Amino acid sequence: MQPVLEISAADDFALWPVSEHESYGYLVLNGELTPAEVGTAVMQIAACNDLEPEEEHGSCPNDPLGTFLHGLLTMPDVFAAGGFRVTDNATDTVFVEPGCCNGMETWRDWLKVLNGSGCSYFGHDPSSMAERLGDIVRLTLDAHETDSSPVIELSVDQIRTLVTGAQQDLQDFLSLAETWAEQHLPTHAAAVTAAVARALDLAPAP
Repeated sequence: MQPVLEISAADDFALWPVSEHESYGYLVLNGELTPAEVGTAVMQIAACNDLEPEEEHGSCPNDPLGTFLHGLLTMPDVFAAGGFRVTDNATDTVFVEPGCCNGMETWRDWLKVLNGSGCSYFGHDPSSMAERLGDIVRLTLDAHETDSSPVIELSVDQIRTLVTGAQQDLQDFLSLAETWAEQHLPTHAAAVTAAVARALDLAPAP
């Protein structure tokens, strides 16, 4: 189980160094990313929120950096496309793939499944699903293709261990992002780090 961020093209991006990634692929978030990969992740999260906020959030700055970061730093609800992906490393079979419109914040839905609330879906195309059945959690890559979709069943304890590990990967990435922001965006470091934490639903409760 890995937290993955959906990546779009960044061919003309020049505000800070980024790495090369296939458009509409995924970047695994953890504490082992290079500075350029962290820059790619921050770029993508900011791009997900590159919208004009409401008037009460202030006018958009005129400089390119301020303009690009404005939505991320002022929108009350920030979004990062992606989620937790589950793959059998032995067979390279994917059992959960974050679908369209799924955000990183939905990682907490895994906790709801573990706590016995039934099932959760993680976007569409595919419509991946995790469902608790007693002491077992069934993972289905595409709930709309029940006859052909890969399915695996793991114990609740196994899933809990996987979720704990993936959550730690997010925390480790956030630590990298904080250090990266201090180096590359010193005047916005604290605000960018806080916004990234909100997008990952890692911000402390008020």
